[in-house]
This record gives sequence, C-alpha cells and structure tokens, in this order.
Amino acid sequence: MKYRNASEILPDELLKEIQKYTSGEAIYIPSSVERQKWGCNSGARMFYKERNEEIRKKYFHKKSIDELADEYSLSTETIRKIIYK
Repeated sequence: MKYRNASEILPDELLKEIQKYTSGEAIYIPSSVERQKWGCNSGARMFYKERNEEIRKKYFHKKSIDELADEYSLSTETIRKIIYK
C-alpha cells in the first residue's frame, strides 16, 4: 500500500472537513472498485468447483471415500465435506 500526503491530493475544504474527525492519524480509504471473489482471476475457483463435482459423480457411481481420498490426495474428512455439501 502506498501512502500519500492528503494535502497534496485533496481540496482544502475536504481536508479541513476530514480533520474535524481525525487529525494526525493514518486513515485507510478503500478503493471504489469492488473486490472480486477469491479465485476468479486465477481460475482456481472454477478448478475446485469442477474437481469437487467430479468427486461427487465418482462417489455416486460407487467409488469409496477411501479410494477418492487416495486418488485426489485429500483426507477422507475433506472428501466427506465435498460429497455431503
């Protein structure tokens, strides 16, 4: 995060109004751009969604939880969470 001096950016009227509420403190002003959900940019969200759907299909086609855990290198507890979600 880059810090900038508010007096260099904001108009005097706005700076004085902000100083009524806080003075000499560092404040964070969030970006106006909405954050995207985790994994949207990298494709990870879609990867795990497809993988989990594949695990559910294999389970419902009579593949055991232990076999799925070995195949996907996940714990049996994680496989159960995926299946029963």
